[in-house]
Amino acid sequence: MIITTTELIPGHDYEIIGIVSGNTVRAKHLGKDIMSGLKSVVGGELQEYTEMLSDARQESLNRMINDAQRMGAGAVVNVRFATSHTAAGAAELLAYGTAVRLV
Repeated sequence: MIITTTELIPGHDYEIIGIVSGNTVRAKHLGKDIMSGLKSVVGGELQEYTEMLSDARQESLNRMINDAQRMGAGAVVNVRFATSHTAAGAAELLAYGTAVRLV
């Protein structure tokens, strides 16, 4: 499966199948939240949140790829990520793009 943020795939022609997406909603862990709060006082990277967001990004990307495979796609172009606040202490990470069939 070719995944790209570009509109075109050099050397390939394709036909558009449709929009695909994958998402996950993650909540903060109370213990990690306390440690991050302490870290924010002295400055520096909030590594617990960096790891959480990295995991969420990968999970949403995997779900988008699974959606594309169900549609018979050989690639997803114009891949983008979006985040949104869903509830107190929770956020959604969404991966989306255009599924295409390589010809």
